[in-house]
Amino acid sequence: MPNHHLHAPLRPSQTPSSSSQSFTAKLLLLLTILPLSLAALAFVLQWRGGVTDPTTRWAPPGSNQLFPGMETSPVSAVSHSSSSDCINLGRSSSPSFPYYHDWKFDYGSNLRPKICITTSTSAGLEQILPWMFYHKVIGVSTFFLFVEGKAASPNVTKVLESIPGVKVIYRTKELEEQQAKSRIWNETWLSSFFYKPCNYELFVKQSLNMEMAIVMARDAGMDWIIHLDTDELIHPAGAREYSLRQLLLDVPGNVDMVIFPNYESSVERDDIKEPFTEVSMFKRNYDHLPKDTYFGMYKESTRGNPNYFLTYGNGKSAARIQDHLRPNGAHRWHNYMKSPNEIKLEEAAVLHYTYAKFSDLTSRRDRCGCKPTREDVKRCFMLEFDRSAFIIASTATEEEMMNWYREHIVWGDKELKMKLLRKGILTRIYAPMAIIQGLRESDVFSSVIASAPSALSKEKFFLSIDSSNSSRAVASESLPSRKLGRNRNQATGRKVLDAEIDSFQEAAIPPLSPPGRDDDHSIGEAQ
Repeated sequence: MPNHHLHAPLRPSQTPSSSSQSFTAKLLLLLTILPLSLAALAFVLQWRGGVTDPTTRWAPPGSNQLFPGMETSPVSAVSHSSSSDCINLGRSSSPSFPYYHDWKFDYGSNLRPKICITTSTSAGLEQILPWMFYHKVIGVSTFFLFVEGKAASPNVTKVLESIPGVKVIYRTKELEEQQAKSRIWNETWLSSFFYKPCNYELFVKQSLNMEMAIVMARDAGMDWIIHLDTDELIHPAGAREYSLRQLLLDVPGNVDMVIFPNYESSVERDDIKEPFTEVSMFKRNYDHLPKDTYFGMYKESTRGNPNYFLTYGNGKSAARIQDHLRPNGAHRWHNYMKSPNEIKLEEAAVLHYTYAKFSDLTSRRDRCGCKPTREDVKRCFMLEFDRSAFIIASTATEEEMMNWYREHIVWGDKELKMKLLRKGILTRIYAPMAIIQGLRESDVFSSVIASAPSALSKEKFFLSIDSSNSSRAVASESLPSRKLGRNRNQATGRKVLDAEIDSFQEAAIPPLSPPGRDDDHSIGEAQ
């Protein structure tokens, strides 16, 4: 008989259940090994410096490690300076936002649009540097700084002039003589502000500086120009990313001017030292609120002050660089040959940190030589709150000033504050605070200060001294015309502009208060 065992399989046949168990074991082994391998690879790459920073997702081809508005360029490691301007600009003990460390900011790339800011300032580095580098982060590449007072001192200007993309213009005798020949003195749109002291003179000076900045912006190949004070930050809400460059890139090509409604800082303490990193609450602009909410909450919002905002409420603007562009006061731009096509942004804003520090009361007083009387302050200040603040700062004791500051400026009523936050009158904005704190923690400000040259050139040193001395003399003078008006007779004797150009002489727009309760026509209509 044949041996049937010879035809039997050499190993027992596998049942379906045993085959399934084998596959599951292999799969588990693969799932265990794969993540361990990837983790080991990541560790090796990180150790060798090969991990790509996630911020490079914004980088255009050919660039490396680019954050919006910034370009890589190593900053040498330097020790902290002992200058008084550096006290609050140094690195904290526990940095939380490392992306700015050892980076310089984009100032020469081909990214479009190219945006510049012009300002007239007497502030120190403790205010200018956070203001400037914040705007670099959101896409501004060039700054035209018209400096005087503290801003024109050698210790400040040597730092500012060491920063790429920054042009410092001193208020010298030559500059004033050049501006005295400006066509503005012939024209009617700014004439109501001529030969008046304090805020009026500042307004004229800003307009003359803006006129010069337009020429410099065109020569530098800029696409947009913005006039801002150093207590104001652009808040580019509504853009696809937190970027002013992206915001203006999306503006239609036929638009000449973009208006940013302003929000006003609402301080919650009387001991604020660094408003940009200590203030997060703001009062919304009328243009960004429902009309019923604005007028319905008007009385509670003002808290006994003259207006809804302490100071101006008509925003700031960006202008597209083009032929015949001119300033129209510190808040707007215009064109000699046409009425600009403008749009007003629905979400973006200018954050105005006004009277955010108690010392702002006395600093404004010290810049003006007017008498602290109701009649004289009208000649010096355009807005009612500024007039009241000047009188208090000029006549009250330190204790009386503090009590006034707490009553009129500090938001101490928590119940009212929460109510207005719920209604949308007040709002919280944290992005500028986070960016500037990140810059500080990453040692950006200290590095810039410490890496500046030890001294200015002889020529620039004397320019800074002349400009600083000229500014200090201003506060002690009370003549309304001063240096800006010394060619008054010459200006009035010049030729009148052509009728074609004169037809576009829209009056300069001054700082204006927001609408008051008397402007709510719906109340009368309802009655």
